[in-house]
Amino acid sequence: MALSASTTPAFPVAPPLRRTTSASAAATRGRPSLSSNPLNLRPRLGPRFWPWEKVKLGPLSVSPMGFGTWAWGNQLLWGYQEDMDGVLQETFNLAVRNGITLFDTADSYGTGRLNGQSERLLGKFIREGPSKVQDKIVVATKFAAYPWRLTAGQFVKACESSLDRMQLEKIGIGQLHWSTANYAPLQERALWDGLVDMYEKGLVCAVGVSNYGPKQLIKIYNYLKSRGVPLCSAQVQFSLLSMGEDQKELKAISDSLGIRLISYSPLGLGMLTGKYTISKLPRGPRALLFRQILPGLDPLLNSLREIAESRGKTMSQVAINWCICKGTIPIPGVKTVEQAEENLGSLGWRLSSDEILELESAAKASPRKMIQNIFQTR
Repeated sequence: MALSASTTPAFPVAPPLRRTTSASAAATRGRPSLSSNPLNLRPRLGPRFWPWEKVKLGPLSVSPMGFGTWAWGNQLLWGYQEDMDGVLQETFNLAVRNGITLFDTADSYGTGRLNGQSERLLGKFIREGPSKVQDKIVVATKFAAYPWRLTAGQFVKACESSLDRMQLEKIGIGQLHWSTANYAPLQERALWDGLVDMYEKGLVCAVGVSNYGPKQLIKIYNYLKSRGVPLCSAQVQFSLLSMGEDQKELKAISDSLGIRLISYSPLGLGMLTGKYTISKLPRGPRALLFRQILPGLDPLLNSLREIAESRGKTMSQVAINWCICKGTIPIPGVKTVEQAEENLGSLGWRLSSDEILELESAAKASPRKMIQNIFQTR
């Protein structure tokens, strides 16, 4: 799979577009002509210039936002059923036709017998999706630090298994899903060596980490550098609900070391969408978390709502755009065409500095914050 390393200036300022779903309104939006659309792709949802704008991610060039695939195969938290696969394929196709080139997955995504289902589906969708953009797609997958993966060789085999599931020749970014420093420090070095080996064997274009705190990030960066392997990315829970001191420090360190921050859960598992209240909670385990946090979230939700209304955007689009304005690559999850359409509206414009300040002040005024991942290290 060919992966472009060229880049162009990212995030041009564009006038705000009012979100609408009517066919007549869609027809009046600025659509790219075939002459300005060399791939003859389906008409876009947003500003015509955006699909050709890219950001650097290590040696790769990707869209300023990616899509996460945690829900593809996860029955416990996201209610996945195999009859959803057709809709997921449509969602994927819509995303790539509209310029999304980065897709994040993991070998542990899925539940029970469906472990690895996210990778299987992503590989299938790439093979059966729009052929003209297949060579532009960058897959970032994460390899779980399972307790039985004790050697570098076992970690390399995990990478090879992911390649088999997705039927790819090479993975864009191979990521260590979490650090074992808190509970099995001896295992950690073997996993780092596994990242080195998969990079040297040419199984991945670049390597990254996930759920690493500031101190551990510096350690792995220095170790990989000593082995001649650049650390491309650090994936962390990052949103207006997750902007504590650790996130700020991690962002500053990443910037200083040239590591791109990938922000997962940019919508706080859905809490920042405005679709839920204490009397209208999501199904499943998320309801317990929402019940704890939503009652104190009014300052932030009100600020998101006011800015969204003034911009002609949705609260989700404002929350994702904030992540982009902070210099991260957000990877909101998608399960439906409607979700993909809404998330695409996060692109092609930027919040003003005053709006960013207002949102961050409101976030600080909200007494409850997102619970951090139990695998997050310092």
